[in-house]
Amino acid sequence: MPAARKRLALLGPAYPYRGGIAHFLEHIGEGLRERGHDVRVFTFTRQYPDVLFPGKTQMAPEASSEGAEGELIPDRVLDTLNPISWSRTASSIAEFGADALVLKYWMPFFAPAFGSIIRRLRRRGIPSVVVVDNAIPHERRPGDIVLGRYVLRAASGLVAMSDSVRKDIEDQIRVNVPVTQRVHPIYDNFGAHMSKQTARAALGIKADVPLLLFFGFVRRYKGLDVLLRAMPRILEQLPDAQLLIAGESYGEADEYRKLIAALPGGAARWDADYIPDDGVGAYFCAADVIVQPYVSATQSGVAQIAYHFERPMIVTNVGGLPEVVAHGEAGLVVPPSDPDALADAVIKYFRERMEDALAARVAIEKQKFGWDPFYEAIESLV
Repeated sequence: MPAARKRLALLGPAYPYRGGIAHFLEHIGEGLRERGHDVRVFTFTRQYPDVLFPGKTQMAPEASSEGAEGELIPDRVLDTLNPISWSRTASSIAEFGADALVLKYWMPFFAPAFGSIIRRLRRRGIPSVVVVDNAIPHERRPGDIVLGRYVLRAASGLVAMSDSVRKDIEDQIRVNVPVTQRVHPIYDNFGAHMSKQTARAALGIKADVPLLLFFGFVRRYKGLDVLLRAMPRILEQLPDAQLLIAGESYGEADEYRKLIAALPGGAARWDADYIPDDGVGAYFCAADVIVQPYVSATQSGVAQIAYHFERPMIVTNVGGLPEVVAHGEAGLVVPPSDPDALADAVIKYFRERMEDALAARVAIEKQKFGWDPFYEAIESLV
């Protein structure tokens, strides 16, 4: 039975901001609108101060606000560093006539602004549903739990994106609001599948090399250094293997470049820029396997892109990764921070020619990760 029509405000990164959180929020907005709700998106005038942003730019390259029918063009109202704008944002949401606010929470930096807005709306009788990527951030600092509580305890309901996130909410944040859990849905906004031959030609990759892909922003917790330290062992057994790294570094890149330089020429290539939406498909379709050597994790949008393009994965046994990548089905799961175990899994994958069987299984498993259950969870909490 369809949910009753609601006026729903969404708050978080959206055009012209880039990245997985923005993609997710825009997808939620479009999906809820298609289900009959009146949706308006509110986003930032300033997301991070430039001095705190570790990447090259916060904005999407060649972004366009033109959307599908009924265009969800965001209202840019929130300055995370200006409390006056927090009040203004809450007032704008209330003036829209919102029945509820839906927002994402992924790091404590946003807690003062988000927590203030949620509380202001609550005083006006407008509930907030928070989709929680990380209740506690990957790279922890003093005060993270206190800030998380300021946001999440004020909400009317929470959607946890993995079992590990739900446990953090229950065991450390300790909220007294309804919590439901839904797996991260598949990103399907990066175009159609293309042949491996076409994708490699587009990227200038040889047709016959065993190709590993590490995709996304390079952050310390994602374990790229572990993968680079595994490469010598991999190359001993698979001398033609190549690692393709696609994504800019958030932070110091010198360590990674030194590890790359220590490998034989051509064994690792780093395309160290943000990959625009229309370029993502070529990277995934070119790869034989996607490698996520994370040291810590909650869930991963990269895994859901891999599902969309039906690419097997090798992931570490941290956070929610083994929840979505079952060992021997959608890919292989290895211990974290263990270059030898990671290398052995890569060697096994290619030596035993596992790609076709695992890719076929990925095509089946991806059916579990639709968006409708996610929309339904939000509607039920609203």
